[in-house]
Amino acid sequence: MQIANNTIVEIHYTLKNDAGETLDTSDGREPLAFLQGSGGIISGLETALEGKSPGDKLDVVVEPKDGYGEHQQAAVQQVPMSAFQGIENLQVGMQLQAQTERGTVPVMVTAIEDETVTIDANHALAGVRLHFAVCVENVREASAEEIAHGHVH
Repeated sequence: MQIANNTIVEIHYTLKNDAGETLDTSDGREPLAFLQGSGGIISGLETALEGKSPGDKLDVVVEPKDGYGEHQQAAVQQVPMSAFQGIENLQVGMQLQAQTERGTVPVMVTAIEDETVTIDANHALAGVRLHFAVCVENVREASAEEIAHGHVH
């Protein structure tokens, strides 16, 4: 069976950046399972997998626009330290939830200087070209319930 919309796909993968550093891998774990066409994985990888079958191996390069998006400088803000009252031991690299007019947004603390904290709401892989080594392990038809819910059961 080939990968098409509304199929359940299982893949093993290794994700690297341009420098060849491994960012994520399924090695030693169960394969990643997702519903093709539901947006459960980044669009660039989903598109590259279309039409593939179990046993297929491929190397896929995903540009930022088809991955986690371009880095948006507008998503980086400097906030007064007073906005972080109640957070003990605030440190660079901490991931927090910010309340915005659009709801809760994950942010990362990227700098702390005097009374100012810089936060970044970009995805950690925004602006990064992604290099996937993928092996298709299994493809099957999705159940009506999986299609209705938009994910694997």
